[in-house]
Amino acid sequence: MARERVSRLLRRSTPDGRSDIDTARISEAVAQLHHRGKATLRDRLHRVRLSLGVAAQAGLAAGLAWLAAHELLGNPQPVFAPISAVGTLAVSVGQRFRRTIELIIGVGVGVAVGDLLVYFLGTGPWQLALVVTAAIVLTVFAGGSVAVVIQAAATAVLIVTLSPSVEDLEIPRFIDALVGGSCALLVTAILLPLNPLRVLNRAARPALILLADQLDLAAEGLGEQDRDKIQTALERLRDNKAELATFSEAIEGAKETAMLSPARWHRRSELTHYAEAADPIERAMRNSGTLIRRAVTLVEDDEPLPEPMPDAVGHLAESVRLLQKEFAQGDEPEKARERALRAVSEAGRAYGRGVGFSGSVVVAQVRTTASDLLVASGLSQEEANRLVRRSFGELERPGAPAGPEPAVQQPTAPPVG
Repeated sequence: MARERVSRLLRRSTPDGRSDIDTARISEAVAQLHHRGKATLRDRLHRVRLSLGVAAQAGLAAGLAWLAAHELLGNPQPVFAPISAVGTLAVSVGQRFRRTIELIIGVGVGVAVGDLLVYFLGTGPWQLALVVTAAIVLTVFAGGSVAVVIQAAATAVLIVTLSPSVEDLEIPRFIDALVGGSCALLVTAILLPLNPLRVLNRAARPALILLADQLDLAAEGLGEQDRDKIQTALERLRDNKAELATFSEAIEGAKETAMLSPARWHRRSELTHYAEAADPIERAMRNSGTLIRRAVTLVEDDEPLPEPMPDAVGHLAESVRLLQKEFAQGDEPEKARERALRAVSEAGRAYGRGVGFSGSVVVAQVRTTASDLLVASGLSQEEANRLVRRSFGELERPGAPAGPEPAVQQPTAPPVG
């Protein structure tokens, strides 16, 4: 109703009775804004769902750290314990054990440097600047990571600024860091371990859906010879860094959970598929980008576009969707493999009917992307290449010692699952 009300407001006439020429443009802009708003809300809700488990872990670890430091160790104000717990959990998914060690080392360096310089120089603005500089230089010289440098500098700041008003701050700060990091590991490994497969399924879904949707759009653009539609698919696929980063981080987090949590040890073998799939999926996205980019040139140059070529790209998109679905269900991705080989078969038919330069690149990238998807499904690279060659078919190249015309052995398409 709201959109219709806006449309009525936009429909006005010029003095000579003609429709306003800007109406269509304005309506299109409003529709695009509406679609973008829905997409943004959907993305935000998806990010919230991904972070719910970590948020619950961080909240539980913060409460336990405060309780342990206050009730068990007698610290009246254990501020740093929950801060350390939250910092360990929320900042370094997949590196929490390492993060805990870095946290403790950084705090130790900050305490040592801060306490030593405060003892000789006192407190004040220039002493604070000197202490922070010394802590950073020392940790960088020792080869510390960014996390160690930040913890050392932050702890040095606290030592210098709070020493005049809080006595004996150094040891409680170090103990709080130890308690907070330990509580974070306890929550991750024992009390509230996340289901690694569920985390991976949620993280992989955006990357795979992005790839499938843009391959579908490119196939549609090829079928209609619509250059703008294919270009849109290319631009959307290029913006994939966030999806790939989320996927890679989730894999590291799942590996850590399966290693630390006894309740998740039985999931280790199931995680193998995902761990080994990350690299070929990233390669499939890169090769699909090359495929779509050459498809734009193919249409621009008005090259021959055999009918099976859009079908080949469409089958690739469906293979990606099936891969995501079968991974999520824990099934062997046989249907995804079949559809990938169907894409290769259609590419072989398109090649046999004759393509130009850009068309040959598109065909080659269909083969390469299908190989990547087969490897992501759990096959070895050698097996994937063998299946791709067999599905594509053996085509005699021009100049080969054949008859008067190049003979083409039509490929046999595998059944579609």
